[in-house]
Amino acid sequence: MTAKELFQKKCIIGMVHLLPLPGTLNYTGEIDAIYSQAIADAKALEEGGASALIVENMNDVPAPLTLSAEQFAFLAAAAARVKDAVKIPVGIDAAFCDWKASLAIAKAVKADFVRLAVFVDQVVIASGQVDPCCREAVKYRKELGAEDILFLCDAQVKHSFMKVDSISLIESAKMAEENGADAVIVTGASTGQATPIELIRQVRDVVKVPVLAGSGFSAENCAGQLPYIDGAIVGSSFKEGGVLTKPVDVERVRALMEKVRENS
Repeated sequence: MTAKELFQKKCIIGMVHLLPLPGTLNYTGEIDAIYSQAIADAKALEEGGASALIVENMNDVPAPLTLSAEQFAFLAAAAARVKDAVKIPVGIDAAFCDWKASLAIAKAVKADFVRLAVFVDQVVIASGQVDPCCREAVKYRKELGAEDILFLCDAQVKHSFMKVDSISLIESAKMAEENGADAVIVTGASTGQATPIELIRQVRDVVKVPVLAGSGFSAENCAGQLPYIDGAIVGSSFKEGGVLTKPVDVERVRALMEKVRENS
């Protein structure tokens, strides 16, 4: 898949947030539930009209800098099941930015893209320092023969603190594009917090690749944001009651996608 194909119209990407995986704080031991919930959420996103989806281990806390063997295995197994269950494009996000795991899993399951949260920045999260991965990720994608897998890359990603405060969002976005990002993601400070339109506009003005809103996209703000973005990554707004940890609600997906069509 090419970026032109994925972003030929406003691309609204829904999140398949896996239940906590083995070895993490809130893992319940219910293996089958991980797979069944992932498939149900993926089918709800497709049925509701989402353009694409991302499979992510969002509920693994503390967030790993590198996935454990069991996390890698379960994320891969869940992604394979999701890929088989839907026809819309599928992406992988091994959070918090295990770029190698994301790419390996994407290649194995024939996914279409990966989200790389820390591509050119150096940030700090609760689990430690995360270094930029652009050089290694570009090289590894080529080694895998996976250059058809797109890089959707965050600029100064949410839930993190920049190691070097003097670098602006605009500079991060430009560096991401220059170093191989197929699209740039701009977020609010945290999950569910709307991405400020002014930040989106600033990035839109300096890059030629597609720009996505990475947090807080909703029926209430889509009319204001859509003129400045090529798509959005949606988690909370597609969930039951708008609660991040709940299953995907197909009716909420339909309602938001209708708003997108009305305002595109």
